[in-house]
Amino acid sequence: MGKSVIGGRVDSNIKMTGKTVLVTGANAGLGLVSCIDLARRGARVVMACRNMDKGNQAKQRVMQESGSENVELMMLDLSSFASIRTFAQQFKEKEQRLDVLMNNAGVMMCPQWTTTDGFEMQFGTNHLGHFLLTNLLLDLLKSSAPSRVVILSSSAHYNAGNDLNWEDLNRTKNYTSTDAYAHSKLMNLLFSRELSKRLEGIGVMLTNTVYWLFPPPQLHQYIQGTNVTTYSLHPGVVDTELARHIGTIPNPTCTDRLLGCCLPCFKCCFISPDEGAQTQIYCAVAPELEKETGKYYTDCKVKTESRAARNDDFAKRLWDISAQYTGWNE
Repeated sequence: MGKSVIGGRVDSNIKMTGKTVLVTGANAGLGLVSCIDLARRGARVVMACRNMDKGNQAKQRVMQESGSENVELMMLDLSSFASIRTFAQQFKEKEQRLDVLMNNAGVMMCPQWTTTDGFEMQFGTNHLGHFLLTNLLLDLLKSSAPSRVVILSSSAHYNAGNDLNWEDLNRTKNYTSTDAYAHSKLMNLLFSRELSKRLEGIGVMLTNTVYWLFPPPQLHQYIQGTNVTTYSLHPGVVDTELARHIGTIPNPTCTDRLLGCCLPCFKCCFISPDEGAQTQIYCAVAPELEKETGKYYTDCKVKTESRAARNDDFAKRLWDISAQYTGWNE
């Protein structure tokens, strides 16, 4: 466990007073628990939700349980690029800073649905939606530095194998909900990896080379980086609404049938959202992680990702494809 973890929980004495935190998928499960915890720490919490009725109910619960009124609710549909762009513009107009972006929202093992923009739902929501949102808010994250991007992945990424299906990332052929989910979680890790590299400095070894090109203080920033750090994580097997599609897939595979049958039996072994949220809260607040970036965590400690998730060529290739699909230009 990390230094900031006591008895399996992140130390409540770590405060976030004066900091602004944005949490996607904030109306239930891990996102809701994280909002309550961060609001208790004194942060201004912005809850990004697709369903505003549920979002308003969740906002009232956050304020009641945290004792904080510094909570904002905003509409965000991660399955729509137009919604993401509108949200990012409105957020930057309303908020002066962004200290933590918690990319928490996701969909798991759903039928073969597509997003508003025609992408497979898990690929489009879990990866592309957060890719676009993060990049649209990067300037605010940089101006608020030191700041953090926390990305929820899953141990399911180990099931994605040693490569991505580059010829059919949108999974138009041979769709299975389990494979699509595993690959979207692998993409979360690759995104965090590439983002961390793009936000890091160029390295002091190039100081003499760039000195004549970048006078101070530009030189210092060029070498030291942006001071925006990234963290990906597996929260554990948590009892949340995320598993609601398991067992409902039309024409299920053997794996789908097995999961659907076994899920009710294993529910008693799942951890609570409060327990599961500790790792993402840890990544958002722990002082000892301030200089760490691009790593993968579970149980509030670093864990080794799959071989595919550590492939820098995959991370760069996925970034370029994602920028093309979302229409985002650096």
